This record gives sequence, C-alpha cells and structure tokens, in this order.
Amino acid sequence: MSQPLVTIDDLHVDFPGRNGWQPAVRGVSLNLGREKLAIVGESGSGKSVTGRALMRLLPPAARVRAAALRFDGIDVLNAPERRMRDLRGGRIGLILQDPKYALNPVMTAGQQIAEALRAHQRIGRREAAERAITLLEQVQIRDPGRVARAYPHELSGGMGQRVMIAMMLAPGPDLLIADEPTSALDASVQAEILRLLDELVEQRGMALILISHDLPLVSRFCDKVVVMVGGRVVEQLAARDLAQASHPYTRGLLDCLPSLTHPRARLPVLTRDPAWFA
Repeated sequence: MSQPLVTIDDLHVDFPGRNGWQPAVRGVSLNLGREKLAIVGESGSGKSVTGRALMRLLPPAARVRAAALRFDGIDVLNAPERRMRDLRGGRIGLILQDPKYALNPVMTAGQQIAEALRAHQRIGRREAAERAITLLEQVQIRDPGRVARAYPHELSGGMGQRVMIAMMLAPGPDLLIADEPTSALDASVQAEILRLLDELVEQRGMALILISHDLPLVSRFCDKVVVMVGGRVVEQLAARDLAQASHPYTRGLLDCLPSLTHPRARLPVLTRDPAWFA
C-alpha cells in the first residue's frame, strides 16, 4: 500500500495568551491520499490552523508539536526553510477566503500569476505572461487577456477567486488547500467555483483539503469529512455517510440546518458538552 500524501499524527498548536499558552489544535490526527477531504466545524474550531500548520505558515509565536507532520514523506516540522519555500505554492497551494484581501492590489492579475510561475519554474517573463493567460482560460474566464491586465479592484468576487485558483494552480501542486473559498460569494457563483475546483482536481490528479462550515456542501463535494470542535477531531467518516453521523456535535450541527421540505417554526440550538473543550 502506498504511503499517504499527508500524514498528521497528534498535532498540537498553542498560542501565547495573558494566562499562558492557549490551545488552538489539540491532538489532531488524519491521513490524506489523492482525494478530497473536508475539515468542518464552527469558527475557532482549529480548521484553518491545522491547514496552515501543514504549510508552516503560523506566526513565529505559535508553538507547534506533533508525533508526525509529513507531506509526501517530508518532515514538515524539521524541514529547512528553503525546502518549505519550495513546497509552499510549488507543491502545496493555498486558496484563501476573500480574493479582495488575498490578491496584491498594485499588481495586475496576470502579473501575479506570472510571479507564481517564475517563483517555482525557470522561465522568462514573456513565457510566464503567456502561460498566465492560458491558466486564466483553464479556470473558465471568457476574456483572459482583459482579466490578465486588470487589477483586483476591477474584478468581481467570483472573478477574483478564479484568479486566485489560477495562481495556485500555476506551479502544478500536488495538494490544494481551499480555506472557505466560496464564503464571500453568492450562491450561484459558489456552485460555479466548486464545480471548477472539482474538475481541476480530477483532471490534474491532485489532493484537496476543503476547509468549510457548510455541511450540505461538503457532503456532495468531498470524499471524506473530518469534524472538529474545540481544536479536536471528534468524528471522521465518508462524506456520503455524513447524514448518519453519530457524534452528538455532528448530529447537533446537522439538526440546526433549515429544511425546505420539512420546515420548522424554530430551529434547535446546539447544546455543547464541556467535555468537548476540556
């Protein structure tokens, strides 16, 4: 059996606070092959911190410990910074939540994609600019030449997110981490972006970590689901079995979802067990 692309074993991440170290991730363990994995939970559950720990993108003040934190056999905790720079953007791409803040406001879309290409491949400026336009075509932008010349403030939210995806795909990564990539978009654009991601992941044979709080979305889109609360993983299951989840926290999240077919006068409130956070 081939080794998983990502191995996380007993990951702990703490941040300094007024009363000592504050735990953000507590004993997270998971494996990922070339498949689509969703990490779901409420805000503050440790989803994004887990993804950033894998890329070693946490602030210097953070304390990170793990029995194992590996990407394709590489020990992420002990790898030299030069090797991590090759991994970030090169073999691991990160799509952030809001392109308005993730993109550089003083560079055109084409310049930013070309910069990502030249950072990881030895190509000239002209070739990088041409390949940037090709990448914009691949993310289904109708007028890639015009968009390549546009600045971020001239793009809609959906268009900006497509530019972000093109930029992350430029070096040909093995893993794409999408951190709430559609939460700033309206419902119709959300569907388009997710369909695009699905097609690109399948075509390129990449692995995907989708960080989200949208349970119906991940049940349709992903292969596996990891549910986090209070920095811990409380349940892992196949996405198709999400409706049959057994943990009280997951059941509570599912029960809080509104339904068009079975409307209720009042949605239940999730009851939190203090043991989940102990």
